Amino acid sequence: MAEPTSLSSAVPVAAGVGLAALLPGIDGNALIGAFAGATLFVVSAKSLPLWQRAVYLVVSVVAGYLAAPDIVRSLPVFSTGVAAFVASAVGITVTLALIEKSRSLDLGWLRRGGPPNA
Repeated sequence: MAEPTSLSSAVPVAAGVGLAALLPGIDGNALIGAFAGATLFVVSAKSLPLWQRAVYLVVSVVAGYLAAPDIVRSLPVFSTGVAAFVASAVGITVTLALIEKSRSLDLGWLRRGGPPNA
C-alpha cells in the first residue's frame, strides 16, 4: 500500500519550491538543493511519524538554504545547490544524533560547581 506521502501530495510541494526559486532575490540552486536534501532525509526516516517528518522537512530546507553560502565560502564546493543539498541532508541527521547523545550526558557537575573528578 502506498504511503500517505504519495505522488499526489509531493507534486504540489515540489511545484511550490520550483515557483519560489523563480522569485527575485532567492537563490534557486540553493533552494532546490536544500529541498532535495531534506526530501532525501524525510524519505529515509520511515520510523518517524508523518507530522514529525513534515516538520523536519521544513527545518531541513531552511537550514540547508541558509548554510549553503557559508559552505561555498569555506569548502571547495562551487555550487550553492550542492552545498545546500549536503547541508540539509547531513545537517538534520547530525543534529538529531547530537540531541540523542546529549540526553545521556551527566551534567550534574555544573550544578555542583565543578567537574566530576575535581
